[in-house]
Amino acid sequence: MSTLETTCETAPEPKRPGSSRVGLIVPSSNTTMETELPELFRRQAEATGHNYTFHSARAGMKKVTREELLAMVGKAADCAEAVSDADVDVIAYACLVAVMAQGPGAHEGSETVIADAAAGNGHPAPVTSSAGALVRTLQEIGALKVAMITPYMKPLTKMVVDYIEGSGITVLDAISLEVADNLEVGCLDPQNLPALARSLQREGADAVVLSACVQMPSLAAVQAVEDELGLPVITAATATTYEILKALGHQPAIAGAGSLLSGAGVLTSANS
Repeated sequence: MSTLETTCETAPEPKRPGSSRVGLIVPSSNTTMETELPELFRRQAEATGHNYTFHSARAGMKKVTREELLAMVGKAADCAEAVSDADVDVIAYACLVAVMAQGPGAHEGSETVIADAAAGNGHPAPVTSSAGALVRTLQEIGALKVAMITPYMKPLTKMVVDYIEGSGITVLDAISLEVADNLEVGCLDPQNLPALARSLQREGADAVVLSACVQMPSLAAVQAVEDELGLPVITAATATTYEILKALGHQPAIAGAGSLLSGAGVLTSANS
């Protein structure tokens, strides 16, 4: 065997028992999903003994504008092929608004494109998207009416509202923080979220979407807001985590991140 053959890796490292590989496709300016998801899965590993590693592909996106979001969507297949080179067990397309900007139901097509690209590369894997995960999770917990917080400019927030309502869920109220630069979104303080959540019009709500964005940090506030409001609190990150665990066949056992991921069953609202 040549020196080149012995020193160059020609295939992904063999998978180890008791460990899963999670592939992420994220915007190039995202700084949150690769911090919040590993922390959530660290808690899962602490509770279950099963370990998780993360392997990312990045698609260019700096400003949260419709034009840049649509351009990012066109890179999804290439990113899926790249991340599937690591022979991952599941792929999460972690850019909620890029998918939602295409119109209600677009997550289905995006997930198919990514799954086909991974399979065509010889490494098929189940696929979720943050957009699809948020909608499906709200439907699964029976949330027919929600209130939410986004970091987006108001026109993009309107697109998110339209997308969610296109799935049969009424958005009672939506706060727009109007931060256009994606790096600045990642610097928003999650400790401001409890006060923002209190200001939402929540009468009749079945759940609160504390962060309808994969870049807006929220993990530090999820449990406190859920405990205070007595409603299920979901974020783009917790919904994505929930669907990754489901795709892997793993029961959620994550502490301090809301009832969705606790494994104890999701809270039901007073209206249910």
